[in-house]
Amino acid sequence: MLTLRKNPFGPIAKQVLLIVLDGVGYTSKTSKEGNAVEAAKMPTLKGLWQTEPTVLLKAHGTAVGMPSDEDMGNSEVGHNVLGSGRIFDQGAKLVSASIADGSLFRGEIWNRIISNVQKNSSTLHYLGLFSDGNVHSHIDHLQAMLEKSIELGVKKIRLHILLDGRDVPEKSALSYLQSFEGLIVDWQKSGIDIQIASGGGRMEITMDRYEADWSMVERGWKTHVLGEGRTFRTAKEAIETFYAEDPKAIDQYLPAFVIVDEKNQPVGKIQDGDSVIFYNFRGDRAIEISRALSESDFSAFNRGPLPKIEFAGMMQYDGDLFIPKQYLVSPPQIDRTMGEYLVNEKIPQYALSETQKYGHVTFFWNGNKSGYFDQSLETYEEIKSDIIPFDQKPEMKAKEITDTLVLAMQSHKYPFLRVNYPNGDMVGHTGNLDATIKGLEYLDQCLERVLKISKETDTLVFITADHGNADEMYQLDKKGLPLHAENGKPVPKTSHTLNPVQFVAFDPKGKLKLKAQETDMGLANVAATVLDALGYEAPEGYHPSLIQR
Repeated sequence: MLTLRKNPFGPIAKQVLLIVLDGVGYTSKTSKEGNAVEAAKMPTLKGLWQTEPTVLLKAHGTAVGMPSDEDMGNSEVGHNVLGSGRIFDQGAKLVSASIADGSLFRGEIWNRIISNVQKNSSTLHYLGLFSDGNVHSHIDHLQAMLEKSIELGVKKIRLHILLDGRDVPEKSALSYLQSFEGLIVDWQKSGIDIQIASGGGRMEITMDRYEADWSMVERGWKTHVLGEGRTFRTAKEAIETFYAEDPKAIDQYLPAFVIVDEKNQPVGKIQDGDSVIFYNFRGDRAIEISRALSESDFSAFNRGPLPKIEFAGMMQYDGDLFIPKQYLVSPPQIDRTMGEYLVNEKIPQYALSETQKYGHVTFFWNGNKSGYFDQSLETYEEIKSDIIPFDQKPEMKAKEITDTLVLAMQSHKYPFLRVNYPNGDMVGHTGNLDATIKGLEYLDQCLERVLKISKETDTLVFITADHGNADEMYQLDKKGLPLHAENGKPVPKTSHTLNPVQFVAFDPKGKLKLKAQETDMGLANVAATVLDALGYEAPEGYHPSLIQR
């Protein structure tokens, strides 16, 4: 059983609260244009950064297990690292390595997928996010699998493309499509029956998470499987039509579309005997569609009969619930998380967020594990998110989260509490600068209330983020200046950033000090810092505490 050693200095506080301000990064770039964090009036948070112990933490690239420092961090890997105190190679890196060394193509499931379509002379379907954002998927992984499946003799392939505009520029779908269509034409000339069959925006169909809106998955099912929806002859025609009908439309919210032939028949319904690969590697937005495509007793919506298919995910998105049962690349084995250590020490914990980030403070925090280590010692609270574009209500559920958190703090039941406020990330992803500023300003009011309660309850508060987003709302050039469109307006940025995040400690007693800024400080240092504050030494392999003793 995992055990912790007592810190000889003893605990700093009996109650420790970690607040994750999702998507609130830090930038020192010369231009502040498009920086919602800089523009927002946040006297509480900015006051803490100026007066309380504060350091910068790396939250992207190799510091969170991504392939290189050119790769953005994201909420999944950020919470994995925050909860485990160490860095594990993550989805993108694992998939790229398995393709490079050929292990993906030697695997039993890959060969089952391929042999199924060869045996039945049927169709191989690829479904996933169609971009190089490298947060949920990468288009290079799709290309590599297509090349290999064609090399192995697969003759009929259909692509179901989910448009991004969130981890990449908001209107970039046509650029990805244009570069890929050249490959498709070359394959067609060589005798391969390959076509794009369906698609739609990632926030409109298929990629729901945490069961926030199953109707998204139902729309995806009808589009990809049944071939039902608005029809076009090509994906390019569909996207250009949607842009023309609504000049403000961005990729992530584009409606579903179905590609049809000259007889107006869908070119790529998923049918008995086919094989389907969902090529996203990140789990949160992959679980629900995987269930719909693999569970015989599925009941989340009126799906109808499940076609007799071979289905595989790129990875197993939930290792505890075995979703899906068939997958191409094994996920990182994240063990010895802080949550498990604390449970073994009989220390009660509390985790809270609204639906959009609830799984991050539970599932991802606990090393991609569902459920509890010990339900008698862990309390998880979920505030139901609204099902609307978040720039329509940038306050999101910050008030409800704060109301619930205050009660937990005042109960004195939990030596360790963790909470995620999603505003900076979820509103930031809409590309709406004004709404993001408004969301952050409302969030600051909530933080003011939390700090007041922390003084009353003698709670030590750490505040950080899992990655940047709201800190860079415009596309920047190589000089760090905003890019402008032909109309003179800055080009919105809806993706995460490569910026660090701030880590600030608020000690009601005013005694805690953090170590001087070092170049290698990252999210992996947070777990040991929390344990240190509670009076425990960091376990073997954990990155060291940030506290100056």
